Amino acid sequence: MPRAVQFDAYGGVEVLEVRDLPRPRPGPGQVLVAVRAAGINIGEAKIRDGSVRAIFPATFPSGQGSDFAGVVQERGDGVTDVAEGDEVIGFTNDRASHAEYVLVEATNLTSKPTEVPWEVAGALFVAGATGFATVRAVAPVRGEAVVVAGAGGGVGVFAVQLAIRTGARVIALASERHHPWLRERGAVPVAYGENVVEGISSAAEGTSVAAFIDLVGDGYVELALELGIAKDRIDTVVDFPAIAKYAVKGEGGSAASSAETLATLAAAIVAGEVVVPIQHAYPLEEVRAAFSELEAGHVSGKIVLIP
Repeated sequence: MPRAVQFDAYGGVEVLEVRDLPRPRPGPGQVLVAVRAAGINIGEAKIRDGSVRAIFPATFPSGQGSDFAGVVQERGDGVTDVAEGDEVIGFTNDRASHAEYVLVEATNLTSKPTEVPWEVAGALFVAGATGFATVRAVAPVRGEAVVVAGAGGGVGVFAVQLAIRTGARVIALASERHHPWLRERGAVPVAYGENVVEGISSAAEGTSVAAFIDLVGDGYVELALELGIAKDRIDTVVDFPAIAKYAVKGEGGSAASSAETLATLAAAIVAGEVVVPIQHAYPLEEVRAAFSELEAGHVSGKIVLIP
């Protein structure tokens, strides 16, 4: 029988189990995909440990996972845009991609270019759509600078590279271990710390610092306001109290959850404009180890499961 990750109660990685489950059957408008790679994300860990249960409660037994790439196995009635055997990139809103098979709406799929490796394709949706939405929200343009706080993280690497595509000067706030990679991609890295405002001003080199993407929280919205950035050019995906208090933007992955976004990201990867570093690929059976690494922090790039 096909295998899938499930858990029956909130808790640490020890609650995760890989179970044999019946193979899903697609209904009208649905597609069954054999998963080749599925990214993992810190939000999934927070759902599993119960820390966000007030907003995103789990129904047990719960599966997990949104990101995936794979091969179409079966189509439901009315599906004409994909065929059996097609290689696709997709997403599910049913917490179900950490599995050998995933059942999804056909509208959640886009074609996987041959140039995009499975591990990269399977890790695109959550972080990529979030990075895409944040850049679109603050709309940087050539001739100005945009700051990305949390530039070395899973979402940050997308936001930085997508911002660079706009022609803006990208100031990347990140731990120093990330600086060589960020510099290589064309960003100007700045270390966290007491002198971060001075670091940003120096990195701007006279360019107007006009936009700010906050992927960290912990006062970075206030920092952006201190820099004189307009509220409608500040976007945070983590500091929800600041959104309410200061009327800054809070556009994240849900604002760009579409197959079109995935297609745009895939095309940028093919063009060499976006590089997705893969830190580690684990077999599905080692899902606990994968999340242990993710939750320990200090991840440079994406971690994926390989069913």
